[in-house]
Amino acid sequence: MILCIAEKPSVAKDIAEILGARNRKDGYWEGNGYWVSWTFGHLCTLKEPHDYKEQWKWWKLEDLPIIPENFGIKVVDDSGVQKQFKCIENLVAQCDSVINCGDAGQEGELIQRWVLLKAKCKKPIQRLWISSLTEEAIKEGFTKLKDSKQYDNLYAAGSARAIGDWLLGINATRAFTKKFGQNKATLSVGRVQTPTLAMIVQRQKEINAFTTAEYWELKTVYRDTEFLCQIDRLSSEEKANKGLAYLKEHEFEITSFEQKEGKEGNPRLFDLTGLQVEGNKKFGFSADETLKLVQSLYEKKIVTYPRVDTTYLSEDIYPKVEGILKGMQYYSRFTAPLLQAPISKSKTVFDDKKVTDHHAIIPTGVNPSGITPTEQHVYDLIARRFIAVFYPECKVSNTTVLAKVGKLDFKVTGKQIIEPGWRVVYEGEKAENKAEAEEKILPVFVQGEKGPHKPMVHKGKTSPPKPYTEATLLRAMETAGKQVEDENLRELMKDNGIGRPSTRANIIETLFRRRYIEKNRKNILATPTGMDLIDTIQNELLKSPELTGDWERKIRLIEKGEYKLEVFKQELFKMVRELTDEVIFNTYRKIELHDQNAVVEKAEKKPRAPRIVKEKVVLETLDCPKCKNAKLLRGKSAIGCSNYKDCGFKVPFELLGKKLTESTILELLENGKTGVIKGLEVPGSVDGLSVESRKINGKLTFDSGFNIGIA
Repeated sequence: MILCIAEKPSVAKDIAEILGARNRKDGYWEGNGYWVSWTFGHLCTLKEPHDYKEQWKWWKLEDLPIIPENFGIKVVDDSGVQKQFKCIENLVAQCDSVINCGDAGQEGELIQRWVLLKAKCKKPIQRLWISSLTEEAIKEGFTKLKDSKQYDNLYAAGSARAIGDWLLGINATRAFTKKFGQNKATLSVGRVQTPTLAMIVQRQKEINAFTTAEYWELKTVYRDTEFLCQIDRLSSEEKANKGLAYLKEHEFEITSFEQKEGKEGNPRLFDLTGLQVEGNKKFGFSADETLKLVQSLYEKKIVTYPRVDTTYLSEDIYPKVEGILKGMQYYSRFTAPLLQAPISKSKTVFDDKKVTDHHAIIPTGVNPSGITPTEQHVYDLIARRFIAVFYPECKVSNTTVLAKVGKLDFKVTGKQIIEPGWRVVYEGEKAENKAEAEEKILPVFVQGEKGPHKPMVHKGKTSPPKPYTEATLLRAMETAGKQVEDENLRELMKDNGIGRPSTRANIIETLFRRRYIEKNRKNILATPTGMDLIDTIQNELLKSPELTGDWERKIRLIEKGEYKLEVFKQELFKMVRELTDEVIFNTYRKIELHDQNAVVEKAEKKPRAPRIVKEKVVLETLDCPKCKNAKLLRGKSAIGCSNYKDCGFKVPFELLGKKLTESTILELLENGKTGVIKGLEVPGSVDGLSVESRKINGKLTFDSGFNIGIA
């Protein structure tokens, strides 16, 4: 008998039907030489600390770090789980061979391997690897079964992730809870959840610290078109009125009228994060809701495998595209034009090099009957995106008009759609953003034309940074906190993002569940508890995307066979030892501020310390050049006097539009001036009004009051 093990009962039933195993037994299907059984998610898990040593059951600082000699797995403590595992264990003992039919991904591989490992499977194992659950895909998959050994690296990567999260979660959570926790509250720390929470807390602090300021802008209307003056926002009504008076004294003149034809590239196919972002933006779905809805559509055979992180299709999908489009009968008004000619095979859609385990999420062509309204919303997103990628690009005309009133420059831009191309698929939908909604068609102007105009003053208020929504948070996790709009750049950054597409929704839900964050309409806000936790964690690496990004990169290398699991584990052991020492003994935190020699001595014992210490050591050997009575300290945005309140001396890390390197700052501190720096931004002025800045080359230097100037 051949034993097939699927990840869910519903999938097992579909496979059993196709294989002819139609005799239902307790925990499996039987027939035609097959047994078809199933797990339901994780039947097995990593052992808990007390499973290794009884003393590890109790949370004690002296027992940290907790690092088992060998990691073991156990069956989850649940009667239903244990019954199903026993069924699989018995079938494994009696079968001739096994076919792993788990979800075709890292997590699916880990789930099935742990079950087979715990069941002491010594039988030959093959792997079913499919991207959809249609009858056609399953049949095709069984004709292309792979040797399980081909997926050993995938299993190793899943193991690395699980062991790493276990080690960091157990040790960091216990260390911070016992050291800083009050009223028996657990301070939960994790590789992905902590930097995610830190991003939200940082944004919350920026919002809380923001002070609204009024500003004034000069505008004028010429030929029913509003132009904006190209100067910095004015800080007082007096300056604005002065500018208004100046405008009234001068005639309006067009200095440039430029129209350029351009193209708006087609949107990319969906990966899971992209789909979750759209689901949140358009329907207010949480990331977890969208994941559950698309997973349901997958299990109903309507869309392909959803837990993917690529926006490309493999080239072997190309011959199937026409059939999928023909099956999408509800969208025939959009698909009919495409089917009148051969489908284009663009490299932005089909690229084997950009596809690893699975391709992007697309419809299967199966009619989506019997789905819920919310499932219909998600399906509609996927269907329209799939159709849109095969349409021509959208052709536009971008217009830029420059003008002047006296010596002050004005500008207005507009856009006109010449050929909608892929945009026809989205006709009738609301504009994606404010800028798109405000796109306007401008009249034709002639360079040199002059005329009367109606100047005015616009009064506004500065706005604080926007809170994260689930859509913007998912993008921030994907790009490790960097604001990236370009699709190609975003694709390159995925390897170093926070978490994986399949886990990000759960991380966000975990933060909600632990009351570290809360939701106000669509906005995600940090709670006082969440802010206190991040303030308590002094280890910057734990709070930054750097740690999890580095892990993700190495785990992907393990998956490719380019990095060894054992090397990764040794790095983990070293890291948790250093982390627990740092928390327990407050190294780098208290010692660093009070005992310079202790820092250096500690650095020699800890390979990671010198980078952290070096910056402090170099600076704290320098006296403040202004007051001469105190040392210099490094802050988040500047280097300044440790007695800054009285002295006031500081050198910011970013000045005149340039980020200053440490060597440049040290040169300024030691010599009183720097070498020539190119591209320093210097504000200009016209009749007392600040105008667009200009760039010059110059040396930074101190004046007699130790203010920074340009020589």
